[in-house]
Amino acid sequence: MRKLNCMKVGKIILMALICLHFFSCSKVEEEQILLTNEANVNALANVSMAAAANDVVIRPTYDGNTFLRNPLNGWVLYAGADDPAWWDKLYNVPGLGQVKALDYASACYVRTSWNKLNPADGVYAWRDPNSALGKLIRGAAERGLPIAFRIVVDGRDQRLNTPQFVFDAGATYYIENASFPDRKTPYPQDPVFKQYYAKFITELAADFNDPKKTSFIDAYGLGKWGEAHNTIYENPSTSTGANTETLKAQVLNWITDLYTQKFTKVPLVINYHRLIGHPASWGAANPNSITLLESAINKGYSLRHDAFGMTGYYQSWEKNFAAAWKHKRPILMEGGWITTGTHRYWIDPSNAYREGHPEDVRLGEFNASEQAAVNMMDFRVGDVVSWFGNSFNLVQRFNAEGGYRLYPDEVALPSTIATGATATISHRWKNMGWGYCPNNIPQWNYKYRVAFALLDAAGAVKKLFIDNNTDPAKWIKNAPTTYTTATTAIDLPLGTYTWAVAIIDKTDANKPGIQLAVTGNFTNGWLKLGNLQVQAPVGQSVKLKGSNNQFVSGENGQSPMMCNRATASTWETFLIEDAGGGKVALKSMNKYVSSENGATSGITCSKTSISDWEKFDWIVNANGTISLRGNNGRYISSENGQAVMTCNRTSIAGWETFTLN
Repeated sequence: MRKLNCMKVGKIILMALICLHFFSCSKVEEEQILLTNEANVNALANVSMAAAANDVVIRPTYDGNTFLRNPLNGWVLYAGADDPAWWDKLYNVPGLGQVKALDYASACYVRTSWNKLNPADGVYAWRDPNSALGKLIRGAAERGLPIAFRIVVDGRDQRLNTPQFVFDAGATYYIENASFPDRKTPYPQDPVFKQYYAKFITELAADFNDPKKTSFIDAYGLGKWGEAHNTIYENPSTSTGANTETLKAQVLNWITDLYTQKFTKVPLVINYHRLIGHPASWGAANPNSITLLESAINKGYSLRHDAFGMTGYYQSWEKNFAAAWKHKRPILMEGGWITTGTHRYWIDPSNAYREGHPEDVRLGEFNASEQAAVNMMDFRVGDVVSWFGNSFNLVQRFNAEGGYRLYPDEVALPSTIATGATATISHRWKNMGWGYCPNNIPQWNYKYRVAFALLDAAGAVKKLFIDNNTDPAKWIKNAPTTYTTATTAIDLPLGTYTWAVAIIDKTDANKPGIQLAVTGNFTNGWLKLGNLQVQAPVGQSVKLKGSNNQFVSGENGQSPMMCNRATASTWETFLIEDAGGGKVALKSMNKYVSSENGATSGITCSKTSISDWEKFDWIVNANGTISLRGNNGRYISSENGQAVMTCNRTSIAGWETFTLN
């Protein structure tokens, strides 16, 4: 496509302005706005936006360094359920000193067992404020950090991860090593297991199906370590394996149905393992794996993988699967090698990791994350120290490059407007991160939208305009998106207000829900853009309708004014003129309305010039109606159309209010 020149840009913008449809004047606390068709959205993406005559163009400064704690984005800090102060630990960064991993985290990940969460039937540890888990969850909440869960039920290699009361009730199970009889692994298709597990998930969702509390749920949890592989359905020594594929599909369908039905507001993730739900741990990809995973994705699941940086496990199948879902579903990563544990990471097939150099593994994880365009990376237990001590540059790079970083790089809007008029706003948005804002996942259901607000001097929102055409999920790196927005009537009292913009959460009282990657002046999450002076509609011809639903007539200046006309013609049309000092005059049939200094004999529209009696304060009421105050400090009254109009009221009631037509 050839580069657009200025003349073509001007034509496109003119066409967009002509195509706008305006709402009629109405007063509501929360307003939806009418938008132009987005056919020309990307045509203007890489050129500076033209502005109307009284518009100002604001170009916010991008902030590429500050850590942004945004939903389903950034670093996941792992916490042990027995260590409620884990996230408060300090780590040394060479040249910087002691830092908290908490200050770089967007979620606190708890990998724990069903048994710990639900040790007895009807007993739930998170509801006990004195339990270790209860303290951890409360501590995270106090720090503004949402929780994420993975719940393990498999007992091999670990302990009794499924509560004993489930087995006491008759759930069948497998013991891999007779030397450890307490390491029971339930068969997930067993009806008793399913009954109690469903009860447990129902109770968990009752408290954690809340996006303010919960970042995401790792919602499969079967197999060794809950990683979705090496899942046992039958005793391997007696199983023929003939039922494996059928059981895999039945169990995955059951458990994903359970989670999606209970967790309707919180993102769910599943490990995109090549042997999802299979009895094997690794090997060639099972031909049914993609079908099973996509069945979960189609129900609303997002993606996660537990072997980033392990090139013997995270291979072309995983890379291709991630590529197929890039910017369609968010991807979360977990590093595979534990560099401070017993893992011999230097034997990785890549030959890229040197013994004694955990920073090599961190770089491998980072590079794989960039390729997959992940939204979240992990501060895993045992590896946090190397991220800060050996690879802090990569922590900073992910903050700057990973996930999503959204901001408006250009906004054009008016600096003055007549009260009751509409405004046209042009705004362009960029995502500087390699990931995307997953506004499209079912649990979010497009709840994040761009909104413009008019703030008063105290920072309170006086008008709100939500642009329902905006979708942050579509903002991909190197593809700026431009919108043209028409507001509804700005029927505010005369004065100075501040334009502000935010990405709001429609499910949370339209409050700002996404931190913007800009340097600027914020109030309660709203980025201030500039002032708007709301003025009287000088230069406009208006018709005034009283509370009796009748029109005001100037009576051609031949008799006192009345408010008793069912229709409006020339005598009922008034031109608003600037009378100086912030006041207005009203002209009809080339004569001016006069307050007659409040005379009880009625006001007239008979004066040929403007003096003090012909000057009025134009007042916009809270309900969008207007009132007119004369220089005697009294208000014009329609007298409900039953008598001549006067200007002698000391306060505003129904008869002293008018609507514009």
